[in-house]
Amino acid sequence: MAGMSFKGIDFVMGAITDDKGVLIADPDKGGLGQKGIALWDGDGDGATTANITALEEAGQQQYANNKVKRINHGIPTPQVALTMLDIPYEDASKMVGYETVNGGRVLGSKKPHVALLIASHDFDGNWFFDCFANGEMIIPTRNHGTSNKNETDSNATFTYQAMAPIPNNVFVNSDGSQQAYKAYNTGDSSWTSYEAMLKEVFGGYSGDNPMASYIPASGTSSFTNTNQSNVNKPTA
Repeated sequence: MAGMSFKGIDFVMGAITDDKGVLIADPDKGGLGQKGIALWDGDGDGATTANITALEEAGQQQYANNKVKRINHGIPTPQVALTMLDIPYEDASKMVGYETVNGGRVLGSKKPHVALLIASHDFDGNWFFDCFANGEMIIPTRNHGTSNKNETDSNATFTYQAMAPIPNNVFVNSDGSQQAYKAYNTGDSSWTSYEAMLKEVFGGYSGDNPMASYIPASGTSSFTNTNQSNVNKPTA
């Protein structure tokens, strides 16, 4: 059974798409990782928090005959406050749009299109994915503090503002209205495959599944990495 509540944050994945919403796979042309999708789980790398807000706005009540007759709903404007324990400098610079100039990096005039996937799991052991196919990433602040007998760390913080996907056939509801956010749960009766999800979220991606090194959690225990013995990889 798929649950709506979840725990922890297993990882965050990101990609950059072009002005047509197509994945940029080549890192030399602005893509992330080796094939266009980055899953940050290296030595010291990984997500600390990913707080999503404004998935929906409270409706505006409309009155007639001294009663509430209608509730008007505006367009959702999702936003993610993302904190990383660490993330490769190259990937972070590309996502926020910093360009290499004279040996350093300076903010460019145009923001890249960033797709984002946040992975957790529900209390029945199913993967739960919060997905955004298009948005812009900024680094709003950078805080420094002196170390004393305790080390003062400053983890990388980002703000992600979601936009409508560029291809008009992505994240469309049954009424034909396009949305900025889509959720997937592997225990949902409508779940199809990891490959189908990655293709829709990340601009047509069709390569290897970056999550193949993990298996879905069992029961309420945490997921297990496949570099341990006696575990199986997930089936799509």
